[in-house]
Amino acid sequence: MIERTLLACSLLAAALSAEAAPPDVVRDLAPSGRLRAAINFGNPVLAQKDPATGAPRGVSAALAIELGRQLDVPVDFIPFTEAGQVTEANKEGAWDVAFLAIDPTRAAAIDYTAPYLFLEGIYLVPAASPLQRIEDVDREGIRVAVAVASAYDLFLTRTLTKAALVRTVKSAESFDLLAHNGADVLAGVRQPLLAYASAHPEVRIIPGRFMQISQAMAVPKGREAGSRFLRGFVEAMKASGFVAGALAASGQADATLAPPSPGP
Repeated sequence: MIERTLLACSLLAAALSAEAAPPDVVRDLAPSGRLRAAINFGNPVLAQKDPATGAPRGVSAALAIELGRQLDVPVDFIPFTEAGQVTEANKEGAWDVAFLAIDPTRAAAIDYTAPYLFLEGIYLVPAASPLQRIEDVDREGIRVAVAVASAYDLFLTRTLTKAALVRTVKSAESFDLLAHNGADVLAGVRQPLLAYASAHPEVRIIPGRFMQISQAMAVPKGREAGSRFLRGFVEAMKASGFVAGALAASGQADATLAPPSPGP
C-alpha cells in the first residue's frame, strides 16, 4: 500500500516536471554528482527507519528520492538523530539538501524553501504538576527539558524570560529528565509527545501549543540556482498531492500540510 501510494504521487509529480533540471541547478544541488540528503530520524513525523531494512522512509525520504529523480542523480541519505546535528554538519559541508524547521538562527547559514508542513511544539508535564496552561510554564524555578539546538530549543531560548532550559544531547534523554526530577516540563513535537503520554499515565499534555513549527527543505547558503529550483520543487510537491500522500503512506496523515507560498 505504501509503495503504491508513493508511486502514484511520483507519477503525478513527474507529469508536472517533465523537463530536465538546468545544469546550474544540478551543480548546486548535487555538486559531487550525487544528491546528499540529510535525514533526521529524531523527528518521527518526518523520517522513520524501515523495520526490515533500516532504510529511511517517510516524507523526507520520499521528497529526497523525487528530487534526485528530477535532477537525474543518485541519492545518498546522510542519517542524523537530532536536528542540531544536521545544522552542525552543514559547517563541514556534509550534505546538499536537508529537512529542517525554519528558524532565524539557522538562516544565517541555510536558505529555506517555504514550509511544506506545520508541526506543533507542546509541553508534557507530570500528571500531578500544578502547571495547567501554556502560560504557566514561564515562571521562576521551572525547568524545561529540550533537545539542544532543536527548533523548540531555539524558539524557547528567545521567548522564555523566567523559566530555565535544561538541554539534552538527544530527544530521548529529555524524557528521562522529566521522569527523574531533572525537569518540570518537557517541550517537544506534538506527535511523539502524545504517543508517550498515551503509554504513560503518570504524565499529561498541557492543552494548546507554545509554537508552530514550519518544516521546510533547506540548502547551504551560496547555492542560489539550487535554492530557487528547490522553492519551486516544494510548491509543486504540495500542489500535486505528493507531500500529503507521503505523509499518509508513512502513517503521519495528522500533520498539517502547509498552504501554497504567496510569493517566490
